[in-house]
Amino acid sequence: MALGIIPETPSVAVLVVLVTTGIIWVGSGWLETAAEDLAAYYGLPAVVQGSIIIAVGSSFPELASVVITAISGSFSMGVGAIVGSAVFNVLVIPALSGIASKTSVGADRTIVYKEAQFYMIAVSALIITFALAVIYFPAEGPGLNGRITRPLAAIPLAMYGLYLFIQWQDVSDYESETPAGDIDVVRSWGTLALGLGTILVGVELLVGAVETLNAAFGIPEFLAGVTIIAAATSLPDALVSVRAAKDGKGITSLGNVLGSNTFDLLVAIPVGVLIVGSATVSFAVAAPMFGVLTVATVLLFTLLRTDLALTGAEAYLLLFVYGAFVVWVVGETAGVFDLLVGI
Repeated sequence: MALGIIPETPSVAVLVVLVTTGIIWVGSGWLETAAEDLAAYYGLPAVVQGSIIIAVGSSFPELASVVITAISGSFSMGVGAIVGSAVFNVLVIPALSGIASKTSVGADRTIVYKEAQFYMIAVSALIITFALAVIYFPAEGPGLNGRITRPLAAIPLAMYGLYLFIQWQDVSDYESETPAGDIDVVRSWGTLALGLGTILVGVELLVGAVETLNAAFGIPEFLAGVTIIAAATSLPDALVSVRAAKDGKGITSLGNVLGSNTFDLLVAIPVGVLIVGSATVSFAVAAPMFGVLTVATVLLFTLLRTDLALTGAEAYLLLFVYGAFVVWVVGETAGVFDLLVGI
């Protein structure tokens, strides 16, 4: 267990998961408030606020989970958390936003044709990176395993650099119509730092609790990351997007979802590799999960493209698909299904 002062029993671990989820929620609230104030202070357009400033802030739990699991030798759990969080973000968060919104969640062509499509490119880039790891740096173990090295980690990071360049082009052509007002920029940066620190402590305790549950019930690291850690670390994204949708800010809501996932895939996983030097991944497990993520992303893209909005009925469809995903993951853990090799 993290910090070595909490009893390593399943009942205590479950309690720690619940408490740390609350800690992450509180820290994320501070972080998101500061991120929104800073975005307004620097006069950024709505799509950039959602896809970079707020998305990076609300994605810090996922980044922390990858770094902590990489350092502790449980990198597969961190990768699972990223994939599970991405599926949750693509299916559940837009669905909750659509249900919470009084009308449909509005989108525009920037969201559909730039954010969504670049996100699908991000998924492809990470799959290629994993495949290159299996081909050039094979590792022992069941299924297809490979070591992601620092040079390979540079591939998705370079893709994120391209993403930032594209967003910078949008910012350079944008003139804010909203004044910064009475925003205390120093206080906002301080609140941002406090939120980041709180989230880091919460995620460290969360990972330790999940490792205890893994040892007690024999849950594979990857699947534990896909379910427990993914749900807990996705809470900030859900709160941000639902709040934005209720306020009629559909573009910010959807931009946060897609921007968070892009950051998670292209930055969070490579940063974990850069810290530890190299990390082993199971391509046989990761590839099918990325396949599910791709299908979920295409479904969201298709629904958003129809009338450039997400209706209530479409929101419930997304929830149904996520429910089917959870049933499959639980079935894999329980041995009912046998589609994932090497878990």
